[in-house]
Amino acid sequence: MNVLDAHGSGVDDNFLFSFEGAFEPTAELEQDVAPFLQALVDHAGPWMPDVVKGRRRRRFSRENFWEALKERRDENSTSMGLYRSHAPELDVMLSLRLPPLVPKLRIWVDVKPLSLFSGREVCGGFIDAARTWATHYLTPYASAHSMADRELAGFPHFGRDVEVSRRDGFDKVYEVCWLNVFGPQLVERVGRERVLSTPAHLVEALPNGSVLVVLRPTAADFASEDARVAQARAHVHLRPDLDFDTVLRTLRERSAALAPVEPRFHPDVAPFLSRLPDEFAVSERQRKISELNAFHPPEPEEWLPVALPSDVEHPERVLASYGALSEGLVAALHTKVPSIMDETAQSLTDLDFYFWRENFPERYVRDLVDGHTAPALGAYLGDVLVRRLGGTWVPRERREESQVRVGTRVWLPFLRARRYLQSRQSLLDASLTQFFKEAERHAS
Repeated sequence: MNVLDAHGSGVDDNFLFSFEGAFEPTAELEQDVAPFLQALVDHAGPWMPDVVKGRRRRRFSRENFWEALKERRDENSTSMGLYRSHAPELDVMLSLRLPPLVPKLRIWVDVKPLSLFSGREVCGGFIDAARTWATHYLTPYASAHSMADRELAGFPHFGRDVEVSRRDGFDKVYEVCWLNVFGPQLVERVGRERVLSTPAHLVEALPNGSVLVVLRPTAADFASEDARVAQARAHVHLRPDLDFDTVLRTLRERSAALAPVEPRFHPDVAPFLSRLPDEFAVSERQRKISELNAFHPPEPEEWLPVALPSDVEHPERVLASYGALSEGLVAALHTKVPSIMDETAQSLTDLDFYFWRENFPERYVRDLVDGHTAPALGAYLGDVLVRRLGGTWVPRERREESQVRVGTRVWLPFLRARRYLQSRQSLLDASLTQFFKEAERHAS
């Protein structure tokens, strides 16, 4: 049973809710978890899960929900996942820590895209669900907000050492999100009257001493000027030690960092560069697109206007050794880069992406890279020029001088491969994609 991946690639932001609450366990696990399930069924609406996963995936139903929770249970914990098989993408994790440990219930709701929460009805439904969960499971702090903006804000450590963050938790108002649940201890620390007078769309005291604060009717427009002003006002109200102009300036900077940037990559490397932004956190993608837009690779230097004559005694043996090198690369990488078996321009782009994603030049020992990978890659690159551009090998005793004649130029694939595998930056500066594009222009 297939499900969508809420953490997959794409420029879309995610709606993220994180919650950890205490509860008084009863003899029946179903009784403890019933408020979570009922609120989900009543209020999820368009992001309602249709797949439940315990030990295996099943269609969502109440019966399958309880079955999944039971089959993952051990001596002191249980957990399960909820997903969707069609848009919007969803990842809900529910986990419980049970006696003899201190009982805890954790809820993680991740919905993609964030734009689903641009309407009042969907947002109102989520507020109702969060209210129910916060009422039944006492939390020190919980929030729902843009995942990208949370990353820029430094959740969950906010610049603190990890040990300090884990020890102190959300011991003061480090950030105000679209939806916030301030637990009783934090409310008393800030001042109940102050929290209840927060300038916001909704401020509601809950029966257990917590306070629910929702900044605006909808979540998706968090980066707008009005939303940032509202966010700054609420934060400074709850933290009088902060300066409004400073807080607002920081929020505006975060909005600017998340503003969409149109990809305008250099055409010779666009097939490669277009795949890189998705490898970064969603909060960094627009900045990375800007950087890659400004990147212009150096022109390839691994070519000669006239071929050096072959100086090997047995050219067929040398060419057979090149074939063995190329086949070795295919054998090593065909499961990780399936298109390598096709020997096409797309195969070279896929190799570019693989070597960059793996940080291959800096992750593996230099002897392996220079002594094995670079020669094998050079042979493979030359074979692609021969097969796809009608090139002809001109073998040389010194391998890096070996050439492939294509049209009016001869190309040096072994030399290109060695330079290419020097560093992660060199994978961009000397990409296989660009090398092929340049050779293709001189093929006729």
